[in-house]
Amino acid sequence: MKQAKPLTIIGGQIVRGGSVDAGAIRVVDGLIEAVGADVDAQDGDTIIHAKGKLIAPGIVDLGVFAIDKPAFHFGGITRAALMPDQSPPLDYPSRISYVAKSGKPDLWVHPLAAATCALNGTELAEIAMMRDAGARGVATGRRWIADSSVMLRLLQYAAMLDLIVVAHPEDGALVGGAAATSGEIATRLGLPSAPANAEPLALARDIALAEMSGAKIHFRQVTTAAGFDLIRGAKARGVGITCGITPAHFMLSDLATADFRTFARLSPPLRSEADRQAARKAIGDGVVDVISSGHDPCGPEGKRLPFADAEPGMAGAETLLAMVMNLVREDVIDLARAFDLLSANPAKLLRVPAGVIEPGLEADLVIVDPEAPWIIDRRKMEGTADNTPFDRHGAQGRVRTLIKGGVEVAL
Repeated sequence: MKQAKPLTIIGGQIVRGGSVDAGAIRVVDGLIEAVGADVDAQDGDTIIHAKGKLIAPGIVDLGVFAIDKPAFHFGGITRAALMPDQSPPLDYPSRISYVAKSGKPDLWVHPLAAATCALNGTELAEIAMMRDAGARGVATGRRWIADSSVMLRLLQYAAMLDLIVVAHPEDGALVGGAAATSGEIATRLGLPSAPANAEPLALARDIALAEMSGAKIHFRQVTTAAGFDLIRGAKARGVGITCGITPAHFMLSDLATADFRTFARLSPPLRSEADRQAARKAIGDGVVDVISSGHDPCGPEGKRLPFADAEPGMAGAETLLAMVMNLVREDVIDLARAFDLLSANPAKLLRVPAGVIEPGLEADLVIVDPEAPWIIDRRKMEGTADNTPFDRHGAQGRVRTLIKGGVEVAL
């Protein structure tokens, strides 16, 4: 799917360079040729009129567990970094190569290589060969690497290869088979639980190892006040770390599990209200670098079980943008910062030529109506599964047009 003729998007508000300004964008051969208030369509151009809506970079979703094109297209996601927790795991170059080609042309998939063989946490995988096969980073998967010597070797090796390490920060020995965060709600419900401190304990070790190795490490989900304090302090010291979060952890607290609804069974589990408020503060003051969907569709066979036995995970791709727009309406962040979190920062971490609207970069664009109201209804979701914790929530913000490499994608 190659762009057949030049395209000019006019009449929009362009999210670019820390501001939102009126202007137009011209796209030629899949790349942004020009952007600004003085850009005009030329003879023969296809013209799309944005009608005053936002023109923003396509979302780069860092850390999904399944490729779900209809859901990604609905949510404005043009690139997705796939976690290695597949069947079989992404621990061989051939698997990486296959995945890297799987979504094209209307979705680019950037595989993250398994840090260890079979994600067992003990033996490093062939990371260099997987990088050469197309891996954009290396990930520990859903679990923490408990052996500090293995984690240090991983970070040193990744630093030598100039690859980002995507880590899961929860002390596995403390978490065990827990389904909830220790506290009043878990006690009342009788759920197996783990202390929230499982997160800062893991973070503290991995931050120390990152300082020793000089590696770049991205903590895919940080969800506790203590965890954000550690990230904040490490950044102040100049440690090369970044962190992310998913909407569930800044929109919901463990109160959402009070009716045993398994769509709120997540990993990490939902935290206290105090931790939720700390997450919002960390997003607002720049501690959080990335907001991702954590898209992990689970079928009824995984969710229609007792809460403690249900699979953790949420179908998050379709609701990602709308939940981030909530933060904009509530003055936690502005629009420019929203698309830094959704697009620019993850693209930078993955080192892909996208995520911002600048001449010469891939024309991955979305036209967004930020005020469009809709009701999230799991029965009408586009994806392969409906396990959203936001079912029946009112939302605002819809993608109206999706453009991948200069070609409009049907929604």
